[in-house]
Amino acid sequence: MVSFQLDDELEDFRHTVRRLAETEFSAKAAYWDEHETFPTENRDKLAELGYLGMFVPEEYGGSGAPIIQGAVFLEEMARVCFNTSLVCQLYLNGPARAINQLGTDEQKKRLLPGVAQGKTFIAISISEPEAGSAVTDLRTTAVEDGDGWLLNGSKCFCTGGHVADYLMVFARCAGSKGAKGIGAFIVNMKKKGVTVGHISKKMGGRGLPEADITLENYHVGPEDVLLVGNPESSKSFGLLMSSFGPERVGNAAMCIGLAQGAFDAAKEYSEVRHQFGRPINEFQGLQWKIADMATQIHAGRLMVYRAATHQAANGFPDPMDATMAKLFANEMAQKVTNEALQIHGHNGYTREYPMERMVRDARGFALGGGTVEILRNTIAALTYGHSFNQRRG
Repeated sequence: MVSFQLDDELEDFRHTVRRLAETEFSAKAAYWDEHETFPTENRDKLAELGYLGMFVPEEYGGSGAPIIQGAVFLEEMARVCFNTSLVCQLYLNGPARAINQLGTDEQKKRLLPGVAQGKTFIAISISEPEAGSAVTDLRTTAVEDGDGWLLNGSKCFCTGGHVADYLMVFARCAGSKGAKGIGAFIVNMKKKGVTVGHISKKMGGRGLPEADITLENYHVGPEDVLLVGNPESSKSFGLLMSSFGPERVGNAAMCIGLAQGAFDAAKEYSEVRHQFGRPINEFQGLQWKIADMATQIHAGRLMVYRAATHQAANGFPDPMDATMAKLFANEMAQKVTNEALQIHGHNGYTREYPMERMVRDARGFALGGGTVEILRNTIAALTYGHSFNQRRG
């Protein structure tokens, strides 16, 4: 029988992280949102304590922790400060994980220690103006140039691209179409040929904006080729996407944490707010809201823990479990934060309380890392055993 109850060690870890988040990060959670500022001091504190290297192997300065520990960590960070959790998500489940899984020994030795120390921030650059959900429509090209490659193209919605040290850029070999020919390259943001353009001001997660990136004859040396695409095969693209399976688990875990934080605040508020001569938690209608919220969070948490502990043959989370967990958690977080705001009444609609920020933060989960519509397509494909063509015939 499979149990999703955390063992004593993980529960102790949860309590440690919760105390850290509440004592160190809670007071300025609204600040990063209001000022749309990268939470550098929080990142540095977490790096100092070794949390950013949680998934980096020990030989590169990390602790080689399991996915479930990272899920618990992200949950507790998001419960208190969404922007800090988003930074952690990129360090833990972003390009560094792909480099660890797919990179050369030289790339790991050169890049991963800096990630573990919080000194190297690597953002991912996939989306393009004409390639969002239709990711295989990307147009950024990689053309062989001596012993390296030249990259040309325009990227958008690159989370943290304006503060990144490196980007992991998806590009296609000339002459390829669809999923065939897509590979990944490590781009040094200090080198000639890469520029940061427009920075989008977002509804939520405002401490980590998204940038447009332009690549103009950017030369990638052989040392920065992560995975070369083959014009006759989609294997490289498949490997790259599977390496981000844990990203969906992390995304879902942050949803659980954000929803839990909103729930906790709503429950506390319902105990002190009085109307009609008594605390509002004595009204059955509100009790039902609280019961539904608690049930939804509990269900989502079980799905996340299942995905975090059930690995496929390649060592990544089972695709169905990870996709279902993200889908459920994405929509659950919207429902719970919205209900938490409703329980606060008009106070929840003001910026004096964190509810309106939590509602805004929750909304982005259903878009980033795969929209809920694309996730449903994926679940259907896994259920039927084959993908369906979404294009016009």
